[in-house]
Amino acid sequence: MKHCCSEPVPQAQTVHTGHHHTPGQAHGHEDHDHHDEGEGGHLHDHDHGAGPGVGRLGAALALAIAAELVHFMAGDALWSKGLGLAVAAAAIGLSGMETYTQGFAALRRGRLNINALMSVAVTGAFLIGQWPEAAMVMALYAIAELIEGRAADRARNAIAGLLALAPEQADVLQADGSWRAQPAAEVPLGAVVRIRPGERVPLDGTVTEGRSSIDQSPVTGESLPVDKGPGDTVFAGTVNAEGALQFRVTAAAGNTTLSRIIHAVEQAQATRAPTQRFVDRFAAVYTPAVFVLALAVALGGPLLFGIAWLDAVYKALVLLVVACPCALVIATPVTVVSALAAAARRGILVKGGSHLENARLIKAIALDKTGTITAGKPQLVHWEALGTDGDALAGLAAALAARSDHPVSRAIVQGIDAAQLPVDGFRALPGRGVQGRVNGRELVLGNHRLIEERGQCSAELEALLRTHEEQGRTLTLLADAGGVLALFAVADTIKDSSREAVAELQRLGVVPVMLTGDNLATAQTVARQAGIAEVQGNLLPEDKLAAIEALQQRHGATAMTGDGINDAPALARAEIGFAMGGAGTDVAMEAADVVIMNDDLRRIPETIRLSRSTHGVLWQNIVLALGIKSVFMVLALLGTATMWMAVFADMGATLLVVANGLRLLRARQG
Repeated sequence: MKHCCSEPVPQAQTVHTGHHHTPGQAHGHEDHDHHDEGEGGHLHDHDHGAGPGVGRLGAALALAIAAELVHFMAGDALWSKGLGLAVAAAAIGLSGMETYTQGFAALRRGRLNINALMSVAVTGAFLIGQWPEAAMVMALYAIAELIEGRAADRARNAIAGLLALAPEQADVLQADGSWRAQPAAEVPLGAVVRIRPGERVPLDGTVTEGRSSIDQSPVTGESLPVDKGPGDTVFAGTVNAEGALQFRVTAAAGNTTLSRIIHAVEQAQATRAPTQRFVDRFAAVYTPAVFVLALAVALGGPLLFGIAWLDAVYKALVLLVVACPCALVIATPVTVVSALAAAARRGILVKGGSHLENARLIKAIALDKTGTITAGKPQLVHWEALGTDGDALAGLAAALAARSDHPVSRAIVQGIDAAQLPVDGFRALPGRGVQGRVNGRELVLGNHRLIEERGQCSAELEALLRTHEEQGRTLTLLADAGGVLALFAVADTIKDSSREAVAELQRLGVVPVMLTGDNLATAQTVARQAGIAEVQGNLLPEDKLAAIEALQQRHGATAMTGDGINDAPALARAEIGFAMGGAGTDVAMEAADVVIMNDDLRRIPETIRLSRSTHGVLWQNIVLALGIKSVFMVLALLGTATMWMAVFADMGATLLVVANGLRLLRARQG
């Protein structure tokens, strides 16, 4: 498999997901630089079929060694020359036919790719009598290509291998109540599937029966299992732990969250990172320049410096071999694909090499409050009895709240561990609360406005309510005819991970700013808890867009983090848009440049660190490839480098940059 010479970007195996989004299509700033292949990709345009196998290459190497031995041991005898030529030609034929076919095809089209360089160099060496070296160079070159291709496969397969996480069979409930295993690809939407402890989930769905914990790390990158029960979502490719579950299928096999991740990463590989575009363009100029330099050495050496013609031609041919740009061109795509795969393993879906590399440039980040910094659902954070017998009062409030489906009522019920009491004469009071009779007492459970309308507010109570409201809490009061009995404060609580994420962003030199449509008092309270100094509240979508533009003018490159719907204008305007909690949602997949699948804000600084590492490895590879090439090109011009040395330098440089790029697959998870 000749990867460095067959395609500039290693592509993952095609996954037909049935999900035809174009990543980043919501963004005017998304780049689709397929045209760059026309500039740098010509270096590598040969067919995608398999090259010579291990057996053929082994035989070719043995024949090349035999040609060297014949030349060394038999000297200049005519029979030895004939035998050596035949053996060398056989070695070249076994190992180099694909190189010759593609090299001469490139020359006919007026293109100078790596196969053209090798074809000219090996043919020239053979014609000037260096047939043992010509055979050895071609055999070693083909072996290097095989090794390099298999090394590059690791980066590609790290992504394609995700598809194997989802089992091919699913245990499906039949109409007669029995269970039957059938191919996951044939399971219809709405079917009920059973998974036993230890099994992988075959399809996306919603749990209908059973409780268990699920290892979601293949999809969301979460390190700890997540508890699942009726109503919760499960994703294909995740692993069921201790309990049996039944779930109703919500996505076909080709459209699961896992499939969409793979599809989006494959699409990301088609876009060029800035460094990759630079390398492609550089290589497109570099290769013809080297060819011209080799021609100048071959012709100018004898004419200007009196060097023997054969010696000059040999120098030029060595120069062609050592100057092959394989290491330079393979360095960037292997590095980028390795980083994309490493991010996907952690639940960070990056939609293009440009976003991956540019994340390192972020100087400020705008963070939405609800669902990003906070959990996005209200919780009971405080309650206190204003009368006597507090526990009894909590039970009375829970009884009334349980009859309402309002989010605040649900938070009160979940926050109070009390037995449910019967309610008589229950009635909703729209915009105010509820009322009913519990244990023979006529009670109301409602907001500040309801208590004011009942004339039950006092200066002391108003002061208490103001204290909680300044902290961004929503207040509900329990009262009877005699007055207010208890106060319940509900708030959207900050995620445990948010403080750590904000602190890490600040350590990376990124300024966090909260932008929210919520009232400023609530926003400031949450910001203080998260460690954010700058807050803007009461913002409409167009206000958030203006805030992003202001941050860009003040700080430079700015990222936006939100839910991908209300924040769409700001996400589109920012240099990089991060969508939180994208697992299973098409909207998040479409809206942002980077999707954080597990809703963990800490993945954003992790993305920035990965971006910086990727950029560093890219330039390490460029310097390494060009440095090795430069040293051996000088040696070739001085006449001290042989074709053996040239091919080993080329092979060594290529394998070094591939191995360096693959290091990102093993990068430490933050």
